[in-house]
Amino acid sequence: MTDARRAAVLGSPIAHSLSPVLHRAAYAALGLSDWSYDRFEIDEAALPGFLEGLGPDWAGLSLTMPLKRTVIPLLDEITDTAASVEAVNTVVFRPDGRRVGDNTDIPGLVAALHERGVEKVESAAILGAGATASSALAALARICTGEVAVYVRSERRAAEMRQWGERLGVRVRPADWADAARAFEVPLVVATTPAGGTDALAEQVPERVGTLFDVLYEPWPTPLAAAWEERGGQMLSGLDLLVHQAVFQFRQFTGDSRSPLTAMREAAQRG
Repeated sequence: MTDARRAAVLGSPIAHSLSPVLHRAAYAALGLSDWSYDRFEIDEAALPGFLEGLGPDWAGLSLTMPLKRTVIPLLDEITDTAASVEAVNTVVFRPDGRRVGDNTDIPGLVAALHERGVEKVESAAILGAGATASSALAALARICTGEVAVYVRSERRAAEMRQWGERLGVRVRPADWADAARAFEVPLVVATTPAGGTDALAEQVPERVGTLFDVLYEPWPTPLAAAWEERGGQMLSGLDLLVHQAVFQFRQFTGDSRSPLTAMREAAQRG
């Protein structure tokens, strides 16, 4: 096996991904000069062929949409964390050739909150019910001791989130999106909607708020995040999640226990 090692991020679209910036900054900061990290535009149809074409110099892959579920049948094993939400964002190639899938979004979200002093909350709320919402719910399963209210736009989404709650061991209370401003009454709110999804709620942010984790980072700040900051609330962005989950990926790919958190965060802020 060659000494040079490779990793990359795959997805479609992929040009916007900051993952190469983060991982390359980590390699540079920690002296891993033989490591490289690239990006590839890969859709669901192209994924099997891409995986088959990888050589022994490959250490791992980061996956974005639409590949997080498509990849699962192509793997030899997935971790319990990935299985809990049926989504893989990290593939590690073992020395014996096995492909192992993991999900670092979940521990990444928890680590980002812990860094800000949010280790346990009595209740929480999630805005939205897409793919990111299930990962947010899995993270809240680790830190929320009570009910998680999930604000959704359809009964179908409500039923899905109830099922995820049962699977993850979380008390989920689906609520109508029309009442989404009530989410701001709890100590921790996780916004998982696409850009623009929470803009109309910005005017309804109360005077006293807790912590908002808005998983978007472009454009930033969102109107909701800006209103939250004006009220003096604690706020985390998608960059916090991106950096923390990338630290977990870096450690799995390289086997290096050191943390490149500072280097990655500085690189993310530079873009």
